[in-house]
Amino acid sequence: MSQYYNSQRVKGLYQPGAKQPFKLSRSKIDLFIECPRCFYYDRRLGVGRPPGFPFALNSAVDALLKQEFDVHRAKGTKHPLIEKYGIDARPAAHQDLDKWRHNFTGIQYLHQPTNFLIFGAIDDLWQNSQGEYIVVDYKATAKVEDITKLDKDWHEGYKRQMEVYQWLLRQNGHKVAETGYFVYCNGNADAEAFDQKLEFRVNLIPYAGRTDWVEQTILKAHQCLNSDKLPRASWACDYCNYIEAVNKRII
Repeated sequence: MSQYYNSQRVKGLYQPGAKQPFKLSRSKIDLFIECPRCFYYDRRLGVGRPPGFPFALNSAVDALLKQEFDVHRAKGTKHPLIEKYGIDARPAAHQDLDKWRHNFTGIQYLHQPTNFLIFGAIDDLWQNSQGEYIVVDYKATAKVEDITKLDKDWHEGYKRQMEVYQWLLRQNGHKVAETGYFVYCNGNADAEAFDQKLEFRVNLIPYAGRTDWVEQTILKAHQCLNSDKLPRASWACDYCNYIEAVNKRII
């Protein structure tokens, strides 16, 4: 039993010198940025952060938005939200879109210098009249204030998410527009009654991505995983700060 358990833990972990490409997701790249030590624990030692609660409502909104935009994709028409904001775009009908949306495949690129197979699952893809692909990401929340711009600290992760998708598409030889869009659905908690439905205020937020950081970050993540020394923790990492506080009390 213990041998089976150990083999399960080793599966999917980085092993220096391995010939097989190592799959590294967009979210794990973001983990490295957040805290190199947590990234090392996770991808090298097999000790991940405690999982959070699943956002089932967000997943439902994602699924419904995809279905809604897919209707216009099949017809070759613009979605009313695209019309409302006057965007030069239509939902793109690419043959690989379903694969690119799948969490365990996504759009992939083998980064030769590191032998990392970088991948990430996009929410949607539009295309403008110049033939450029536009990365679109769905977000759902419930805030009192109207969300029309990405100006919070935790929005930085959203921006990096889009930029990795843009980078992946370009590495696959596709023309990609600099500006992507967030379809931001904000649940209305001020309605007079629930009536078995939740109403949303939906805003389309443009974001001009910059992908110049991606290459260097991948190289640094590779260097981190090839080291036999535990990297420094981020000063802002709640997980590492908690572990340090517990160790101090135990010692």
